[in-house]
Amino acid sequence: QVQLVESGGGLVQPGGSLRLSCAASGSISSIYYMGWYRQAPQKERELVARIANGGSTNYADSVKGRFTISWNNAKNTVSLEMNNLKPEDTAVYSCNADIRSYRDYSNYWGQGTQVTVSS
Repeated sequence: QVQLVESGGGLVQPGGSLRLSCAASGSISSIYYMGWYRQAPQKERELVARIANGGSTNYADSVKGRFTISWNNAKNTVSLEMNNLKPEDTAVYSCNADIRSYRDYSNYWGQGTQVTVSS
């Protein structure tokens, strides 16, 4: 059984910073990519950032220059450093990964963590 567990959400003032982490655990053979999505109230879920196991990254235009995604291969952990946060960054952030376990290959989601940017 593979699990993604997120941590690091919370309340922050505009202009502040937060760091989200997501740890993959279980019978993992390979991880092909890990990433973060977010969903604000009454909006569609959107990709925030993703990183492939080769290191290539993709970011939403709205977060470029403010957010940085990184991957610790040894710990199967992906982090999202979020700087200069804006109220429009408020959303539930969910970790996502394509993982090959010893049983199958599948896409996994974490439970989500709330990020609220407000004064």
